[in-house]
Amino acid sequence: LRVNGVLTSLDVGFNSLTEEAALGIIRVERQRNKLTSLGLGHCSIGPTGAAEIAEYVSGSEVLKSLDLYGNNIRAEGATAIAEALRGNGVLTNLSLYGNGIGEEGAKALASALRVNGVLTNLDLYDNNIRDEGAAAIADARRCAATRC
Repeated sequence: LRVNGVLTSLDVGFNSLTEEAALGIIRVERQRNKLTSLGLGHCSIGPTGAAEIAEYVSGSEVLKSLDLYGNNIRAEGATAIAEALRGNGVLTNLSLYGNGIGEEGAKALASALRVNGVLTNLDLYDNNIRDEGAAAIADARRCAATRC
């Protein structure tokens, strides 16, 4: 990646990568800043790794799509990603499918959605989100649409 100046999309999901290997990609890409789409599904990423990815997202000016399907970022990782979304103006597609973010993670994301005006697709399938988390997300979307 370091020497490739043209690659803009990379999906390494479902390749049994370790969290450290996935974060190695993130670390190179932070310097390179060319990827518009990155897939890291099933890369054993936990909350700490999600926090490092969140730092990358908050500083990226080109990443439009991020797939973190089937990792284990939990509420702590979702909260870090949510904080990154507050200042990110380019990410339009985010998949957190199957990450066990629960109510607290959903509420954190809902708070970010109130101020993020560019994210158009958010996949939260299979995250153990209950009524309270779903209501927070619905309210955030309503507020974003009506600027309340």
